[in-house]
Amino acid sequence: MAFRARHLLGIEPLQPLEITTVLDLAERYVELNRRTVKQSDALAGMTQINMFFEASTRTQSSFEIAGKRLGADVMNMSVAQSSVKKGETLIDTALTLNAMHPDLLVVRHPSSGAVNLLAQKVDCAVLNAGDGRHEHPTQALLDALTIRRAKGRIQRLTIAICGDIAHSRVARSNLILLGKMENRLRLIGPPTLMPAGVADLGAEVYDDMREGLKGADVVMMLRLQKERMDGGFVPSMREYYHRFGLDAEKLSHAAPDAIVMHPGPMNRGVEIDGDLADDINRSVIQDQVEMGVAVRMACMDLLARNLRRERGRKIAETLV
Repeated sequence: MAFRARHLLGIEPLQPLEITTVLDLAERYVELNRRTVKQSDALAGMTQINMFFEASTRTQSSFEIAGKRLGADVMNMSVAQSSVKKGETLIDTALTLNAMHPDLLVVRHPSSGAVNLLAQKVDCAVLNAGDGRHEHPTQALLDALTIRRAKGRIQRLTIAICGDIAHSRVARSNLILLGKMENRLRLIGPPTLMPAGVADLGAEVYDDMREGLKGADVVMMLRLQKERMDGGFVPSMREYYHRFGLDAEKLSHAAPDAIVMHPGPMNRGVEIDGDLADDINRSVIQDQVEMGVAVRMACMDLLARNLRRERGRKIAETLV
């Protein structure tokens, strides 16, 4: 098996073959999820805890459905009512979780690096469901699967990532993954929403949508993350839509068969025209949601196999 990771904390440590392994297994889970009976026993007897320090109905629901379809016992830990809100440190939380002997821990946290810290303190497999501005690995993987199914490949495409690049962990994970798979990458957005050192990210940078979208095979729009902004990054929502919101006229500069993506939730009329988001001939936004469950099933399945292998090796060593 090509996938050897103990945790899934980001795309950066993954090799192209490992990425392909996840996508290939996810294809099998797409088919399973379309059947009347959607159950697998890949995680039978295992416990999955979803711990979201940031609210995310879409991602948390996707992980919950994925775990249940794989046969895991799934628990959603409500952080809002937990001891974390009463002042417990992240280390103490890790020790408490460890005492429960979970097998898979899915974590979303507002601070970059927090999920990595938890992973160092627990004995189970940890999946990063988004940490600060750092990474969101399963989103990049589900985006890659969506692109591969729509385009027939995930290499040598021209992909434009548009909007709030500076605050987006989705953009970072996609840049890493799509770069590893030898694609031509473009970042489009206002200078105020470009991260520091953007020139080092291996992508072409544009502040004009029409110029940046020329010939693009994939147009990936990003949510304007107003909750992470503490200043005047854009003059107004109306002005932002006029310059950087995707509509039919701007999309006409992309390739005729370009697909439109958005990780959600969407701000219609801000990042994207509502009719375009619902256009079944161009938009693959609902496909992204479907692929999310399949990709998360594949990731948890692969991590569970590695965890069982590691535990089996430790038992064997104690018997020698």
